[in-house]
Amino acid sequence: MAMASVRIRQAEEGDCGNILKLIRELAEYEKLSDQVKISEEALRADGFGENPFYCCLVAELLPAPGEPQGQGIGSKIIKKVAEVALERGCSQLRLTVLDWNKGAMDLYKALGARDLTEAEGWHSFRFEEEAMRELAGK
Repeated sequence: MAMASVRIRQAEEGDCGNILKLIRELAEYEKLSDQVKISEEALRADGFGENPFYCCLVAELLPAPGEPQGQGIGSKIIKKVAEVALERGCSQLRLTVLDWNKGAMDLYKALGARDLTEAEGWHSFRFEEEAMRELAGK
C-alpha cells in the first residue's frame, strides 16, 4: 500500500467531533474509556470559546487510508508540535505514556526524548475534579 500524504494543521471548531472521537479511541486503546467525561459541546467551548486551547493540531491523511499505523504520522505530529512550541518560546515538550506502551516509548526515545522516569525518577500525578474541589474547599 502506498503511503498517504499527511497534512498537519491548526485545529478548527468543526474538528471537535473528530477530536472527541479520537480521544475516545485513544482512551479505549489505553483501557481508560471510563475516564473520558468531556462532551463535544464542552470540547468546543474549551477549545474555541472565550479561553481557547493554546494550540491544538490535527493530522489529515490525504486520501484517508484504512490503517494509518507505520506511516510515520506520529513522528510528523511530534515534529510539528516541537516546531510550534519553539515558535511560541517553549523550552521543553513533555509527553505522557502508559508504562505498557513500549511502541510509543521507543518512538519518543528514537526522536531524542529523555525518559524522565529512568533518568531522573519522575512520576506523573493528577488531581481529579473531586480532589480539586476538596483542596479548594468547594
